[in-house]
Amino acid sequence: MLRSLFIGLSESQRLRHFAENSSLGLRFSSRFVAGMQLEDVIRATEVVNGWGASVSVDNLGENVTNADESKHSAELYHRLLDEISTRKLNANVSLKLTHMGLDVSEELAFGLVTELVDHAVRINSFVRVDMEGSPYTQRTLDFVRQLHRLPGHAGRVGTVIQSYLYRSEKDVDELLSERIRIRLCKGAYKEPPEIAFPKKVDVDANYLKLAQTLMKSGVFHGLATHDEKIIAQLKQFASAENIPASAYEFQMLYGVRRDLQQQLVREGYGLRVYIPFGTEWYPYFMRRLAERPANVFFIARQMLRK
Repeated sequence: MLRSLFIGLSESQRLRHFAENSSLGLRFSSRFVAGMQLEDVIRATEVVNGWGASVSVDNLGENVTNADESKHSAELYHRLLDEISTRKLNANVSLKLTHMGLDVSEELAFGLVTELVDHAVRINSFVRVDMEGSPYTQRTLDFVRQLHRLPGHAGRVGTVIQSYLYRSEKDVDELLSERIRIRLCKGAYKEPPEIAFPKKVDVDANYLKLAQTLMKSGVFHGLATHDEKIIAQLKQFASAENIPASAYEFQMLYGVRRDLQQQLVREGYGLRVYIPFGTEWYPYFMRRLAERPANVFFIARQMLRK
């Protein structure tokens, strides 16, 4: 019930306008969002790198409505890649295609993202094309395959698979046939039961099945989860199959289970922390609350202490 509530709230334009323009909203979001400016996320990345984890940086935003907005979004990502290179940060970038203008013009978006991947190749980095709601699933996968086939792009661009979708097993097989790197997560959008598992137990079971397929594939993937039970099962699977920790990495969100993040680093596992920033933080923030409603009570306690 809480998950459905927060996903519904994430789509409210009135609440979004209020939250993104209020000091109270900024205080609440600070747990999961590094800040509003590029300098904020650079500082957060340096801190996370300092205790041993790598980073994926995301400038929050989606569904831009014109070419100028798309180009502005891409320019900021070029600045991010320059900062990563200049400061020698252990980081890459993650972006949404609708933030690059996919709804405006597929040709425009493809050109902008191609230039970003070219930039990442020059600095020995990587671009993750994030997944959005199900209306964009096939378009995103087709887009990434096309990018990956361009000269020099193999291994430098990857995408995201959501385990709550019935189609994900087939999508994983097809991506692996081209050795495309995958970030596996459970999914945080409101999807109908006709296309997505409605029960958490089934989402978790599919996640575990897909994660094991990825770990055995010989391609480096990211396993994005905060579920300690699933993490323990994946550790056991890796041990039984003689899969080294260097063959994959765990991924977690900024501000979520910092204790578990640092524990994995101490144990010698690769960990990448997804750090978002930017003024358009509200939909992301509400989806984080939907994924783990316990975060609501954690934030409330923190605010009361202040």
